[in-house]
Amino acid sequence: MSNSELMPIGTFARSTGLTASALRFYADSGLLCPAEVDVVSGYRFYAVQQLERAVLLRQLREIAMPLASAKSVLDSVPDEAVRILDDHVATVLGEAEAMRQNAAVIKASLIGEHGQTVAVLSGPVFAAAIDQVLTATTREPEMAALGGMHFEVDADAVTLTATDRYRISTRTLVPADPITMTWTATVNADDLRNCLSELRRSPRVTVEAQEHGIWMRMPTRPDHYCHLVNETFPDYRSMLANLPEATTRVTVPKSPFLHALEQIVTVRVSLCVTDTALSIGDEQETGTPVPATVTGPAIDVWFEMTTLYPAISTALGPDVLLDLRAPDQPATIRSADHGDLTTLAMPTRPRTRRQENDDDHTDNR
Repeated sequence: MSNSELMPIGTFARSTGLTASALRFYADSGLLCPAEVDVVSGYRFYAVQQLERAVLLRQLREIAMPLASAKSVLDSVPDEAVRILDDHVATVLGEAEAMRQNAAVIKASLIGEHGQTVAVLSGPVFAAAIDQVLTATTREPEMAALGGMHFEVDADAVTLTATDRYRISTRTLVPADPITMTWTATVNADDLRNCLSELRRSPRVTVEAQEHGIWMRMPTRPDHYCHLVNETFPDYRSMLANLPEATTRVTVPKSPFLHALEQIVTVRVSLCVTDTALSIGDEQETGTPVPATVTGPAIDVWFEMTTLYPAISTALGPDVLLDLRAPDQPATIRSADHGDLTTLAMPTRPRTRRQENDDDHTDNR
């Protein structure tokens, strides 16, 4: 291959996003050697076929992959390369979480911050409650509180609440030890997710509040620090207090309800309630009957699938209780025999024929 068919190092560097010095380093490391080196001038030349390897190498280094691991990815079949990538990401995330936890310890010692115990709970029960309520969180930069879980501690209970504007999930827990104080704060949802695996393995957890966060103190597991969200949580209690009375109550077995929902792939789902039955339908107007006990008048209510399914799947117990008010009023969803976890789900409007025709027209253009 003549030099006219190769790229000099400068041209190759610009084409790959690598610097010439980086290319020399990778050549010396055996990761990306030039196709040819001029024996007189020492100039390095690269082939077009090396562009893909060079770009992949740059991408691997951009995610802080060590040279040895990068070489393994470059020289492996795709399945093995993907496994190495997954292992690297898991390692980096673990190190980052450990660093954040260590930084929290250092910060607390620097400012002399002392915590106060606000609740002692069963670790597995606490973890399950957090996992259930977290389904109602969302990330919205303009409203950080929606990415947090609201804690309310009083003399009788610990109440966990989250909302994504279309759904409110709340669960009440009875503490293992008597509570001697009241405390309210909103805790970062991602921090809570990161400590779930440890909470599940700890028989007890002590929640210790500080000015900027909370510590999850566990006797046999590593302690975890969770940051507070410095934004006012929505006044969900006023909304709950002002809800009109339910007009129709539906008790339905959870398992067939979920099975019917899992057969639907459309954005919206309908609950068609008669005085004796419940039918779960999609936007193509096909429905699946589900056994149900109904009290009250017939009603049709539509929901976004992403709103309804998490509310049903996290409900406790074998039977789900739906309190329906109107097609444009929030529905209350909870266990038929265990009301500790309650979800308020906002219905949506059904698609009109005009919207369907507009979509068809757009698809045909």
